[in-house]
Amino acid sequence: MPDDAPVAAAPLAARPEALAFLLARRSRPAKTLTGPGPARAELETMLTAAARAPDHGKLEPWRFIVLEEAACARLAALTHEIGAERGLEPERLLKDAIGFRRAPVAVAVVASPVASEKIPQVEQTLSAGAVCLGLVNAALAMGWGANWLSGWMATDETFLRRGLGLAPQEWVAGFVHVGRETTPPPERPRPDLARRVEWVEA
Repeated sequence: MPDDAPVAAAPLAARPEALAFLLARRSRPAKTLTGPGPARAELETMLTAAARAPDHGKLEPWRFIVLEEAACARLAALTHEIGAERGLEPERLLKDAIGFRRAPVAVAVVASPVASEKIPQVEQTLSAGAVCLGLVNAALAMGWGANWLSGWMATDETFLRRGLGLAPQEWVAGFVHVGRETTPPPERPRPDLARRVEWVEA
């Protein structure tokens, strides 16, 4: 064996309980969540888990804004205000604002691109999306209901500036709403892998 050949590490131990969780995971609709929400220490654990997302170049092209109850209420009102200015129907705005109105806490996962000659922005965007999923899964694993939403507010310049104080190049990859589940959601149809998977043998 050449001196510079990589040394195989010991195989990872199987974690069937983790696989069982992933095979059964199900987001909880924001409209079914209620308070009281998780304590700050619990939220910090969720954020720590979410921050272990793939991140090519270690750029950390995202950040978190934790929105507590009063902040959520403010953003719900802002959704109605700006949405009405945009000519959106009241019924739609009720749906758009429901996560802010129902869940006791939300985390805005802010996509914050970093100038880089090596790492394209699309990879940075994918990293921010991975953070969102990691945050949802961490909340579910800790026994909380969680839902990843976006909507027009995630990219509306006025909403982002007035509501969250974001920089011009920033936008929201996801609003992750966390709270207590009030009713278990029914299972939803899942992808037919026979139509989604291609096996390449050579």
